[in-house]
Amino acid sequence: MSISLGSRAASVGYRLAAFDQIGSTNAEAMARARDGERGPMWFVTTEQTAGRGRRQRAWIAPRGNLASSILEVMDVTPAVAATLGFAAGLSLEAAVRAVSVEATLRSGGMDPFKFGLKWPNDVLAGRQKLTGILLEAEAVSAGLAVVVGIGTNVVAAPEGTPTPATSLHALGIQISADELFRALSDAWVEFRGIWDEGRGFSDIRKLWLERAVGLGEKVAINTGAATIEGIFDTIDETGCLIVRTPEGRRLPVAAGEVYFGTAASVRAS
Repeated sequence: MSISLGSRAASVGYRLAAFDQIGSTNAEAMARARDGERGPMWFVTTEQTAGRGRRQRAWIAPRGNLASSILEVMDVTPAVAATLGFAAGLSLEAAVRAVSVEATLRSGGMDPFKFGLKWPNDVLAGRQKLTGILLEAEAVSAGLAVVVGIGTNVVAAPEGTPTPATSLHALGIQISADELFRALSDAWVEFRGIWDEGRGFSDIRKLWLERAVGLGEKVAINTGAATIEGIFDTIDETGCLIVRTPEGRRLPVAAGEVYFGTAASVRAS
């Protein structure tokens, strides 16, 4: 299967390394950065055999799914680089929304699917996980190498995930990984530009909150060391999730597994 950049991404100078099969697009991107590659460059495959999600979970992309990583060497701190994950979520939500509208029109349907963003880095269809994002950063001679890995369930979804997963094909959205990547690479240009080395994170934050799943709902967050329960209040200017506890405290959470509604009660018990 051929993979190509969207016209907007190609016109502004993004480059692409496409693979028929690879262990991990993130690992390949970081290896290139250590060898002097500065980007911006996409690393893409439709079959990934040794990918990773958060907390070192396996993220395997069977043939037909999309595994993609964008590399750029930046002059920013790791804390600022971490906020780029929210721009990635917005890019992916915009891309899957665009291809779902196109697929719906082609099939003669009327109601495109609704997608949302789950903190910190998932795109959901309803309450099912459709995509995952993993951001990694490492100091290299030219600056901070930032790699944003974006995996999307196009034709198949894994089982047994903390959040139930689905795929575009399971939702009736019959598109290819190449179609999705073209839309993603173009959307990335837009939201990466808004983010602007972190200077535009306030705008990214506002756009992200407009698409946030579970805002104002009961939430439980497993941080690994403890479970924090309350109401999902907002995300702050650093990207932390703010939980309003039953006692009225507002607690910032930097990382953890998020469960909403009745699932929150079950996971917290």
